[in-house]
Amino acid sequence: MLQFDGSWRFSPPPDGRYHNASIPPTGVGEFSLLIDRVATQGERWDVLEHFKRAFSRSAGRTYVQSSSESWAETDLSSAMSMAAENAPMFLEAFSDACETIRERGMFAPDARMINEVCERHDIGYAIDSRRLVLRERQTALIAAPARVSTLAERANELLEQSLNRSEELLGQGRPREAVQESLWLLETVTTAFRGVDFGGDAVEGRYFNQIVRELRRLAPGTALDRVAEWSSEVHGYLSSPTGGGVRHGLDLSEGVQIGPNEGRVFCNLIRSYIGYLLAEHERLRGHQRA
Repeated sequence: MLQFDGSWRFSPPPDGRYHNASIPPTGVGEFSLLIDRVATQGERWDVLEHFKRAFSRSAGRTYVQSSSESWAETDLSSAMSMAAENAPMFLEAFSDACETIRERGMFAPDARMINEVCERHDIGYAIDSRRLVLRERQTALIAAPARVSTLAERANELLEQSLNRSEELLGQGRPREAVQESLWLLETVTTAFRGVDFGGDAVEGRYFNQIVRELRRLAPGTALDRVAEWSSEVHGYLSSPTGGGVRHGLDLSEGVQIGPNEGRVFCNLIRSYIGYLLAEHERLRGHQRA
């Protein structure tokens, strides 16, 4: 848990140069967007419930699991709005929930990213070595310790642009192009495994199919093996003229046209694979650095 003045739990500091008492709606919105991005790495409903539990506790309300993913999203928004009435406790809930997510092997915002959100929205706090400090009393924002950037951070702009473009295409009624964008992103993310070492044997392939085959060979019987297999099957089906036809044209006699429902299913499926592959890449790289 974050360390801060215990009296802030009952009466946070009043506003001054910054928003100290509560989190402004724009800040709540950006923290919500970060949660959505975390949720791309695993089961979205489960991630939403995880953060909802943290914010419900912060807001002093009883946590009850939602009846569906849609309701989980709505209930999380409500819990975040209530928790935002006390800025220190809101930041504690978000930070602690992210720390637990990282323990699951997924990427989640750290102190540096949280501080950047606070700075953008004039929120009067910064995290420094697990301590929550009031920016009103600081001559400058306390910087989080420097660390090696991750694949997800270095490629964040590229990934975000592609995912957003896919979502836009679905909204415009262009499912085939949306799936094509997602498939391109899957191929791009997979290339990050080139050079990753598996006990003295490294991935050397340059293209999607080569890399996937090597991942399966080097990690037999693991979740990575299964995800690589499923990714390859989806990629092959969607590329085939008798499947989705997004790579080599559609067979007019036997091809399967991608409609809105199919487009949404394939985009969500590919995003789940991308989230897992990013997290697994960071785990493997972390072991190598250690």
